[in-house]
Amino acid sequence: MHDIAVIEDPAAAEVSLDPIRSRLLAELAQPGSATMLAGKIGLPRQKVNYHLRTLEHHGLIHLVEERRKGNVTERMLQATAASYVISPAAMAAVAPDPGRAPDRLSARWLLALAGRLVRDVGTLITSATQAKQRVATFALDGEIRFATPADRAAFATELTDTVTRLLAKYHNETGRKHRLVVAIHPALDSLADENPDSPGTPNDGK
Repeated sequence: MHDIAVIEDPAAAEVSLDPIRSRLLAELAQPGSATMLAGKIGLPRQKVNYHLRTLEHHGLIHLVEERRKGNVTERMLQATAASYVISPAAMAAVAPDPGRAPDRLSARWLLALAGRLVRDVGTLITSATQAKQRVATFALDGEIRFATPADRAAFATELTDTVTRLLAKYHNETGRKHRLVVAIHPALDSLADENPDSPGTPNDGK
């Protein structure tokens, strides 16, 4: 079972969002049968079987074992991943396009970048899994507190200058292209403590 899987198929995304099926996916982090699950979620076994067949059809769960009990064969199933992310590719017609209105100070543009990141990395993971290869990626995650909005702006300027120098230093026209995304946003657990003028940037609502 993978730690995380990306759902790109619209039908699979729709299936995963059903509350009962979502609960079944969570329960199937460990192998289970329709009979076992029926007792946990309080539904008849036949109804649980219906949902399990749907999840299996869309590749969200898979058979791990069959157990023979008298005249009955019990199918043990497990989710294909511990957690799932729905890619914007599942809604391709309305997926966000960062190239439509690039604005480094816009929270919505940041969201569009994040959506493209999920879509692209999800596609890479899917292809790499099929080829039994790994995807070469790198990520940083950290927290910082700014004393003033001016400090935040100065940090953003210095970060931009530093990244620009690195891009110029290591870029090679004949090398394999990589995408770099750097983002700063207020931490959700700190919003309640922020002053009215401190969260985000002036164009956060764009």
